[in-house]
Amino acid sequence: MTNASPLSTFMATGRVAAVTGGARGIGRAVAETLVLAGARVAVADRDIEAAGRAAQELNAIRDDAATAVEMDVTSKASIRAASDNINRTLGSVDILVNNAGIVKNAPALDVTEDDWLSVLNVNLNGVFYCSQIFGAAMVTAGRGAIVNIASICGSVPVHPQPQAAYNSSKAGVNLLTKSLAVEWAKTGVRVNAVAPGYVSTELTLAGRSNPDWYGTWLASTPMGRLAEPGEIANAVLFLVSDAASYITGTTLMVDGGYTAI
Repeated sequence: MTNASPLSTFMATGRVAAVTGGARGIGRAVAETLVLAGARVAVADRDIEAAGRAAQELNAIRDDAATAVEMDVTSKASIRAASDNINRTLGSVDILVNNAGIVKNAPALDVTEDDWLSVLNVNLNGVFYCSQIFGAAMVTAGRGAIVNIASICGSVPVHPQPQAAYNSSKAGVNLLTKSLAVEWAKTGVRVNAVAPGYVSTELTLAGRSNPDWYGTWLASTPMGRLAEPGEIANAVLFLVSDAASYITGTTLMVDGGYTAI
């Protein structure tokens, strides 16, 4: 036994994290939470100007805690370049949070091939590409934690908004999480997912502006409200921390009870 405080296991002190889609929304909250927990964070986003603003705000919390990195998760070349950049500026990545995602709401009969593929490319292919590239170094090092931002939409067909592509992509993230977790379990690399319910971010703005959709969301959520981004970030911190050292292959629902009924 050690005499260390259990609270210390919930920290990320001295670790290097890469957060995709880190410039806004859940990703921005995750980046800030990790900085507050002691990590150095690469805010990886295809919008480098927004990533730069986020990194500047994070560095106001702690000097040299964050850096902005341009990354397109649909391009393996872009991911490799970003990985090299992070290794040069912050060091080897111990934590990867696959957060980048998009949604397109359309009835299944009206979904175009381009829209279907764009959602799958970002939400599922991007998670795999980033996990493969960053995970290779983690497996070699014998340590690391990956958290994928999934969704309740990967487990249940949410309503009333039509979004077959998004739901399918997140279902894929759930099984990809388990597959990588099992494959890498003995290497020291853990892979888990957080599945948010409805969260107050730009991604849900259209739905929150639609009284029919928003009313249904609230009525379907036992807690009767949307989550704040920081509530999702806290779950991510838990899963990447040593407090979750024996947890891998899990998708943690953070949904106000939505999937419990």
